[in-house]
Amino acid sequence: MKNKNIKYTFWNKKLMLVASLATAISVSSCDKDLLDTVPKTQVLTNNMWLTDNLTDQGVTGVYQNLRNGQMLYEYDTYVTLQGRDNSVLMNGTATASSGIFSSEWQNLYEGIHRANDAVYGLTNISPTEEVKKSRLLAEVKFLRAFYYYRLNQLYQGVPIYTEPIEWNKVDKPRNTEDEVWNLIVQDLTDCINETNLPNRYEATNSNFGRISKSAAYALRGKVYMYRKEWQKAIDDFQKVKDLGHTLFGNYENLFKGENEKSPEIIFSIQNIALPGYGSNYQFRFGSRSAFGSNWNTFLVHPDAVDRYQKKDGSPFNWNDYIPGYNAMDPIKREVFFLRNNLTATEIANMTKKGLDMSLYLPTSNEQRVMAAYVDRDPRLSSNVILPYSTFVGANGATDQVFTSRWPYRQEFGGVFDLRTDIVPNFYYYPRKFVYTGANPGIPNREAGAYDYIVIRYADILLLWAEALNELHKPGEAVIKANEVRTRASVQPIRLGIGEDDLRKEIRDERRRELMCEGVIYFDELRWKTLKATSFYAGNGIKEVWGRVNSPYTWGGDHLFTWPVPQLERERNTNLTQNPGWDN
Repeated sequence: MKNKNIKYTFWNKKLMLVASLATAISVSSCDKDLLDTVPKTQVLTNNMWLTDNLTDQGVTGVYQNLRNGQMLYEYDTYVTLQGRDNSVLMNGTATASSGIFSSEWQNLYEGIHRANDAVYGLTNISPTEEVKKSRLLAEVKFLRAFYYYRLNQLYQGVPIYTEPIEWNKVDKPRNTEDEVWNLIVQDLTDCINETNLPNRYEATNSNFGRISKSAAYALRGKVYMYRKEWQKAIDDFQKVKDLGHTLFGNYENLFKGENEKSPEIIFSIQNIALPGYGSNYQFRFGSRSAFGSNWNTFLVHPDAVDRYQKKDGSPFNWNDYIPGYNAMDPIKREVFFLRNNLTATEIANMTKKGLDMSLYLPTSNEQRVMAAYVDRDPRLSSNVILPYSTFVGANGATDQVFTSRWPYRQEFGGVFDLRTDIVPNFYYYPRKFVYTGANPGIPNREAGAYDYIVIRYADILLLWAEALNELHKPGEAVIKANEVRTRASVQPIRLGIGEDDLRKEIRDERRRELMCEGVIYFDELRWKTLKATSFYAGNGIKEVWGRVNSPYTWGGDHLFTWPVPQLERERNTNLTQNPGWDN
């Protein structure tokens, strides 16, 4: 086992690594090969929890594991976002040996190992006074529940370990999906019943970021959604509301750092602007601020853009703005996205590409396509940098306004086009979570200070609406969904809508509201809609007009459940494989 010599504490009201702890944390921050079969002795060392200070550091180590592999937005590349390159899950090449499956398994079990170690240490060793100890025990039980929750979402039945793991005795078979849900519910119920666990933390409290009862109610309600125990979910969501969580007033500003402690935030992973401990949303989304490269790992899928309705609640349809658009070959639609006043050379290049330049409007082409984005759900422009919209980035040390135009040109006459590292193609780019201006106050492009939002109140409201609809209470469901839409300044869903139509509307509302937050992929798995949403014929990584640059391939219905990693089955021969993944 590697001794990582680390120490955990709170600083600047954020969870962060700051110094060294020699042997103490070696018990709970082992080599990530969690199920390593190299013979080892009992993992737990009684030295870990001997003082109150060591107890604090050990518990914070359980929190810190939230950062391991929890880049939540990556999950959205399977639905609302798209990667610049295709992934094994999208191109039909995924096997049980693919690294994505083993790394997630190992990261989550590392968190479980740390939590089990903390439960043992707090219960049997720590001298910490009882009120604090009981609160810390509730926190680590929540975190253990969360790690198991994520495993069960993906693998649907995994081995349950609730004691410190002996490295040479990792040989348990898989528990059933329902057994894992039962464990999660029990851990969360223990949290809720703990009188010393606060209901929630206000923004001014130095403990903001720690687990509270409202987070436990929210997560337990989410578990009940998987179990289709709709009334239990509703009861827990009501508790979240009763404990003081509300919608923040402005959708766009909710995702700014100054509002990351608003009452809408129920559970978030804490970040600070130091290398290794900050958010990399901004870098991966192409933060066009102080760093120059404008790297875009993740792009916005055109389907996600088209899903945003008009403000009056009616569906968006390209044919309303450009007659015949939907029936055109997607490659030919590029002509509608060309900038005004193309040069002769640019016109010649577009003609060579096969575009019908008779459809081009030399002095109003931009205005025609821009009209399709006007009077839309305001969350669209908050979340996405749209064609011919502006973005405030950096020109050296100075704020600079850029405009997303096609084809891209270098700066001329004080006019700046939005530049990315993939300028030969024209994509929709994320705006949500992206820093603006020349001085975002961070020392490193992969060390942003924005917290990772895991659960917020709008998510809960829409789950609440879903549960009510499944209980055949569409009228009440509409009221909950409309709270979210009203905040977004979109026409409310009409009363009297049928349950089937409302189910579809609620699901689309989640796709719009929670875009880029790493939530929707799990919804698609739970609803069994992933194939229809993302793998229909002709879909893939698309430019704004729908040209597919890399197609998606549905590998089979087994994609609704992740495989037990082949590496783990070799280490533990008692692990069975999920159907369809034997290879």
